[in-house]
Amino acid sequence: MNDCSLASKVRGCLYGGAIGDALGAPAEGRQPDEIRDRYGWITDFVEPWDGPSATGKGDGRFTDDTHMVALLSRIYVEAGEHLDPFRFAAAIVPLIADEPRWVSEYGREMPLIDRLFYPEKWLLIRLRLANADPRLGGVGNMVNCGAAMYAAPVGIINAGDPEEAYREAIEVFAAHQWSYGLEAAGVMAACVAEALGPDASVESIIGIALDLAKEGTRAAIESVVAAARGLEDWREAIHPLRAAIRPYDGAAEDFHDRGNGSDDWRPSRTHSIEELPVALGMLVVSRGMFADVIAGGANYGRDCDSIASMAGAIAGALHGASVIPERWRARVDEANRTDLGKLGDDLAKVAISLQQEQFARVARRAEAFRALSENQ
Repeated sequence: MNDCSLASKVRGCLYGGAIGDALGAPAEGRQPDEIRDRYGWITDFVEPWDGPSATGKGDGRFTDDTHMVALLSRIYVEAGEHLDPFRFAAAIVPLIADEPRWVSEYGREMPLIDRLFYPEKWLLIRLRLANADPRLGGVGNMVNCGAAMYAAPVGIINAGDPEEAYREAIEVFAAHQWSYGLEAAGVMAACVAEALGPDASVESIIGIALDLAKEGTRAAIESVVAAARGLEDWREAIHPLRAAIRPYDGAAEDFHDRGNGSDDWRPSRTHSIEELPVALGMLVVSRGMFADVIAGGANYGRDCDSIASMAGAIAGALHGASVIPERWRARVDEANRTDLGKLGDDLAKVAISLQQEQFARVARRAEAFRALSENQ
């Protein structure tokens, strides 16, 4: 049963993404068999891969995925309005480059730019150092999941309106990504917007993804979802979902050999990022059940923190915060020195305000058009 409170659903989205990220982080880049040898099945927070330590990925510490979600959420809250590439570029670069923040993996405050991967550092390089037009900022970047991994706030701002979430995400993230990396960001935002609706379901989310996705991204989602429909347990789904996404994924089979003899990072009209289709596949296999969805993502291996984060954000938005154990929420806040509950409440208020403004504009337009029509 879904919790239809927008505030609860937004908290569920933010916490769901962060918990999935933290659950999968210690195993990032590993193969499923390696993960099972090290941890068994990951169904709760685990220690860092190399063993207990004060820092590193593990014990509820999330990664750059959730840091970027938090920053984009903050931008929306402080702006109190929809974003375009110019507003986004003006706000995001100082936040990642100039303002220190607590990065739990490193156990210290630092500019987030020092933690980000190369395609995310592109925001600084392209938008500030190269002074590129933000509408073209993403052109030339390494194509990856780096925009899709923090697209959830765009879906929240456009709650219940997946088509508009897709449009805004494509516009905003053009400053960061291009090709199928940009497409995935639009689809991710749309899935979150649909999941936030009071009548949303796993099937309605998949339907929106297939309706809006283009080219390789659509084909990949279709393939992975078809494979997922014949499965009932996330444990048995890991290898079939990988087989389904493989023809569309340009990355090397050896996750650490990316860019060497593969099409990874290059623009393509037939490829897709791996993370979003697999997250949607796990959503289908797990029937949307939150704990199963993020466990499937975390144990998948490869970029499993991003897979579990996207899956957790969608499932959390679908069901609301009440399906997420309180101890998980408390641990993520404590380990990362944050308060995602408050951030979620603030973001929900902005979404409500913007929707009310949109309803008023529609009413004014309807009245103006009525007057014009009467004069025919």
